[in-house]
Amino acid sequence: MEFERIFKPKFALPLITIIALILRLIPLRFKYMLGYDPYFHLAYIEEALKAGEWFNFFTIAGGPWGSQVHKFHPLGLWMTPAYVYKVLKFLGVSLYNAFRITPVIFGVLTIAFFYLALLKLYDERRAFFASLFLALSFGHIFRSMANYYRGDNYMLFWYSVALVGVAYALSMEKRLGYKRFVFYLIPALASGFASIFWQAYYPIFIFLLANAVFLAVGAFLLDEKKLFDSLLLTLSTLLGAVIANSLGEKFGYGMLGYDQMGKRVAEKLALEFGAIKDAYLLIHVKYLVPLTLVFIVLLFIAGKFVKDVRLKAGILIGLGLLGVFVLFYRFEALKELSTGFGIFKEAPITETRPSTFNDLWNAFALSMFLTPLFFLKFGRAKVQDFMLLGLIVPSVYMIKTWTRFLFIGSMGIALMAGFGLWELHSVLKPKLDGKKGLAVGLTLLLIVPSANVFVTLDRVWKEKPFMNEHWERALTWLRENSNDNDIVLAWWDYGHWVTYYSRRSPVAQGSPNTNVALYYLGKLDENWAMGLGVDYVVVSYYDFLKFGAIVDTARMHPKYNITEEYGIVILPMVSSLGAFVFQRDNYRVIVKPDDRWNIVVNVDGRALAPKEVYVEYKEKIIKPELTSPNSNAYLYINLNYRYAILMNEETFNTTLANLFIKPEEPYELVYSDGGIVKILKLKHPNVRIEKANGKIIFHFENATGTRLGIGGFLDNGTMVFSKWYPVKGLEEFELPSEVNGTVIRYAYAEGKKVVDRGIFRRR
Repeated sequence: MEFERIFKPKFALPLITIIALILRLIPLRFKYMLGYDPYFHLAYIEEALKAGEWFNFFTIAGGPWGSQVHKFHPLGLWMTPAYVYKVLKFLGVSLYNAFRITPVIFGVLTIAFFYLALLKLYDERRAFFASLFLALSFGHIFRSMANYYRGDNYMLFWYSVALVGVAYALSMEKRLGYKRFVFYLIPALASGFASIFWQAYYPIFIFLLANAVFLAVGAFLLDEKKLFDSLLLTLSTLLGAVIANSLGEKFGYGMLGYDQMGKRVAEKLALEFGAIKDAYLLIHVKYLVPLTLVFIVLLFIAGKFVKDVRLKAGILIGLGLLGVFVLFYRFEALKELSTGFGIFKEAPITETRPSTFNDLWNAFALSMFLTPLFFLKFGRAKVQDFMLLGLIVPSVYMIKTWTRFLFIGSMGIALMAGFGLWELHSVLKPKLDGKKGLAVGLTLLLIVPSANVFVTLDRVWKEKPFMNEHWERALTWLRENSNDNDIVLAWWDYGHWVTYYSRRSPVAQGSPNTNVALYYLGKLDENWAMGLGVDYVVVSYYDFLKFGAIVDTARMHPKYNITEEYGIVILPMVSSLGAFVFQRDNYRVIVKPDDRWNIVVNVDGRALAPKEVYVEYKEKIIKPELTSPNSNAYLYINLNYRYAILMNEETFNTTLANLFIKPEEPYELVYSDGGIVKILKLKHPNVRIEKANGKIIFHFENATGTRLGIGGFLDNGTMVFSKWYPVKGLEEFELPSEVNGTVIRYAYAEGKKVVDRGIFRRR
């Protein structure tokens, strides 16, 4: 049949590749990138290429202290798009566009290697459908599509490469004999190389070790001579861990490295760093690999004497429980593994909550309902079926734990769905003859994947950038009208944008910051901000949309008890005929301008008049006279962008609301687009750095400071100089020649009170 030709590799792989490319290139239609993190990554790449080196100390991030990039992600995360650019620039591709398409390249390569591995392990049909579902999975597309650059894309790519190595090692026995064992070097190299592309690359070791364990289980149950393969696969992860540890010296360690979160985890697990400088790798080498080897050897011995399947199952359960007990007895803190050892309890974000049904539907659509059918195959199981459980079982657990893992688990779900679809077809086809059989076959093999296409296409098409022209204009203005060493305070979501567009250092970026949340609520004042060297504060319409998250973040601070009952509703304008009408759900505001404005707020059928109203139109904010206020409600109306914000008194009295609606000293509104993004300058004794003629001059504006503290740092973060200088009465001060270091931090103080801080590179 012509239909059968589609399963041939020369047709199947190009078809799957084209589908994967189309879906992942759709976001390229946007001018702006998706999310927030990509802007930080691209900013660093641009600055590194400009400097001609992959420097470590990034002064336009993590203000006022700076950020050490090598402690954030290994260098491969940034080097890869740079080399993609160097290859493609001869075709006229810019760095910006090369960066935007890099995720697509590795996402599609992941699918291709996944297909090749399954083709070697199974057959054309199973390889086709599993890879097709991965190509169609929004769970995988989300982090492998254009305009959204994230590191976990690389981890899954390297696992697909490792899977090809395992597939060749298992399938080439008749052709190569013992020579096939050389293919186990591929997972060793792949897992080792994965360490230089993403700080949380560890799942590749979990997958491969689980592959080895389940391969041994399958060999034990089926009397297959594959226990030696499971031993070699286990040892390949040992070699991979050694490679990863070695590469860490040059490219930077993962998030559990000795110089990062690993120190905290090592303390919890009572580990000591030595030659191995990563907490996970240390556990892997010292405990996980030996336990796995012991497990495999015990299975090998038991297999010599036990032939009854039920008894074998009992032995497996016993050994499994024993292994888990030993591991958790030695490392009780592993119970906190699912919360990142408590790391993310302090900073709750959407990615670290359990997946809901809606999350699963958006990520996998119809394919998730096919996953149980994968186990139909176990009626005639092969050893490779068990081996793939090493991918499936951890994937399902990870998906259940965090939404962040929907991407990492997408390969396991696609595998189960693709195999399950073909298993169902194989079961039904013999029972239906003629046209019925053909109809069922077409329904299963064409309509089900096609339905996934429509669901996924809808999800991809709905993805929109958060960045827009309002933010670009505001942050570009800030870059052009502020000092290089100025510090900016904005909600953490927008910190990476500040780094990219303004090339200034934000106080918060990349993760929730409880202090910034407290500042916006008025629990911390301008003295706290000055102590951090804040020169500009950014407030926006979007901050009000995120007001609930701001309150929740502030409540996470252990030293503050937030008791206020904040209330806020943002209402779009729905009519301007005769009166301005704003409405959302059960809230309705009717505004009739006059000498005395008549404003009625209707809440669930109850009418009230606000206590104060502020109206912004064009370049002015007015406070109109009201007819008869009778409530503690406050209203801000924006006629430029046709929305209103209804607040209670607690919300109106926050610093965020005050800065946006009626800023007062020591704040000065220096930029406004009339109601979306506003920038305020915090007036305080400010330090401006000037570099000219080989000299570095500190200029003091409102020079009330008496002391200037200077710290010098090497690019690796080592402090090599620290000293305070008397500067009372001075308006400028030249950086002394005795100051060592590539990066300079400074603190300007009035007596013991710090009134400004900053950081800069000497060159």
